[in-house]
Amino acid sequence: MTLYSKYSRHLVAVDCIIFGYDIHEKEIKLLLVKRSFDPARGKWSLAGGFVEQAESLDVAAYRVLHNLTGLKNVFLKQLYSYGDVDRDPGARVISVAYWALIKIKDIDQKLSKKSGARWQSMTRLPELIFDHLVMVDRALSELRMQVRIKPVGFELLPEKFTLVQMLDLYEAIYQKNIDKRNFRKKILSMDILEKLDEKEKETSKKGAYYYRFIKERYKKLVRNGFYFSLDVS
Repeated sequence: MTLYSKYSRHLVAVDCIIFGYDIHEKEIKLLLVKRSFDPARGKWSLAGGFVEQAESLDVAAYRVLHNLTGLKNVFLKQLYSYGDVDRDPGARVISVAYWALIKIKDIDQKLSKKSGARWQSMTRLPELIFDHLVMVDRALSELRMQVRIKPVGFELLPEKFTLVQMLDLYEAIYQKNIDKRNFRKKILSMDILEKLDEKEKETSKKGAYYYRFIKERYKKLVRNGFYFSLDVS
């Protein structure tokens, strides 16, 4: 450290924008926590923490996510770095934001309750501390872009789902109506879904068939030059 002793040091943090999908309310939700320390104690915040001495950025982000949800091996991607001088009134803090996609039902309820975490609708977000809303807006834009070109939307759906439930997810992400027939035609033409014999009958008497995303088939198709494209514009 003596080599750089003449330079000032800054704190480095990670903040996680954690998206979930409520399949019953048909809403994208954000996992938030009540901040337990100053500054901004008691206000709503993204899940975050400082990067420890022996951690990489990715390891720190996974630690924060795991400590809050109890989950491992989830979708987590680095988003952007935020370094405005006065972004945190407590100190000079540079934050690297990550966005994550998880299934709401999979979260460890005891851990989330202990940390005071709550799922909040993206259409009714409370006021967030610092520049966290800026992070959320960028993450939502990234999510909307990625679900067009990659099958990341399946990270938010249960293992088995109907095509209507998948359509509902995309409409929740984009906050607009999508042509049902074209959507169904596009996703089935990719040949990455397996139709199951079981039907979902809670929302209709006739029932709709469940499907399952075949990740292995998708990976094989990608190796052969396949490109996922689900443009809903």
